[in-house]
Amino acid sequence: MRGRDEETGQFLGTSRSQQRREALEVLALGEKLVALTPAQLAKLPVPESLLPHIADTKRITAHIAHKRQLAFLAKQMRREDDQTLEALRDALDANSETARREVAAMHRVEDWRDRLVAEGDAALAELLAEHPDADRQHLRQLIRNAKEEKLRNKPPRAYREIYALLRELLLAQSPAAEDAEDDAE
Repeated sequence: MRGRDEETGQFLGTSRSQQRREALEVLALGEKLVALTPAQLAKLPVPESLLPHIADTKRITAHIAHKRQLAFLAKQMRREDDQTLEALRDALDANSETARREVAAMHRVEDWRDRLVAEGDAALAELLAEHPDADRQHLRQLIRNAKEEKLRNKPPRAYREIYALLRELLLAQSPAAEDAEDDAE
């Protein structure tokens, strides 16, 4: 089906360069799949026929042999239909977006913890204004203990407890807010 149309002179089919680009995209997708843990892989819509090839590619550690097995995995993936590969790409993108959200939430909790230890009552008042259900007395005690631990070069037990308490407080509110946003859309 390659060649030119005799009537119009246009090329038929995709060019070799385009075929190569598509093959390299599938190879990159295969590399991403091999890099995933079994738990992450189980969450993706991976066809059953590809799972043994992915496992073999993970098992092989010698550089050239791994590269050859990865190329074989890509060849097997190219035999799948385009909808399957698109579903895999979409699922991987969704996983990376979820991971970004989790990291952003973790940074938000860490920022609050650092502000509480550095600023003391001013930051605590702001936190309590946003989250009135927080335990003021327990937070003050943990902040005081964290400052004391830092001065005495002790292990940061209270510092970690503040993080755990803030994570529970801030992230308990987040899923409800995300659900409300999803309902609005």
